[in-house]
Amino acid sequence: MTKKSSKKVVYEDISGKTGEVVVEKLFFRPSVYGVLIEGDKILLSKQWDGYDFPGGGMEIGETIKDALKREFWEETGLEVEVGDVILADSSFFKYPYADKYCNSILVYYLVKRVGGKLSINNCDDDEQKYLGMPEWIDLNEVEKIKFYNSIDSVKLINKAKRMLK
Repeated sequence: MTKKSSKKVVYEDISGKTGEVVVEKLFFRPSVYGVLIEGDKILLSKQWDGYDFPGGGMEIGETIKDALKREFWEETGLEVEVGDVILADSSFFKYPYADKYCNSILVYYLVKRVGGKLSINNCDDDEQKYLGMPEWIDLNEVEKIKFYNSIDSVKLINKAKRMLK
């Protein structure tokens, strides 16, 4: 009897390197992110030596909008109102500090600030390892910065700007 091989997918790690992992090693993680643009600036989460959009994984029993409000507050200290969807996508990635592989659904929303003060005091212990204070970045500078995510961040930001007009 021959051994049946498992299906594999290509994943990306934090440095952008790719590899293959068998599907059985994946766990499912729906996640949601907010795009906050005010004037000519966008608020981004500082991560390692780059940036990402504030957001993260949904918890069981949580609506997608509640998850976004919670994640945005944890990573920025700001309370937001959730607007329109900008993008929905998926990715396979490897966690930076563990031998964990994820099949993630990524949903990006426009958000509007309604309160709060910039802070990272609400982050969990794992996030404290790599998360810095969120930063307001000039929209004309986003093509020059490093993003830690699997999407075309500049394209997403340009779409968000068009949606706000």
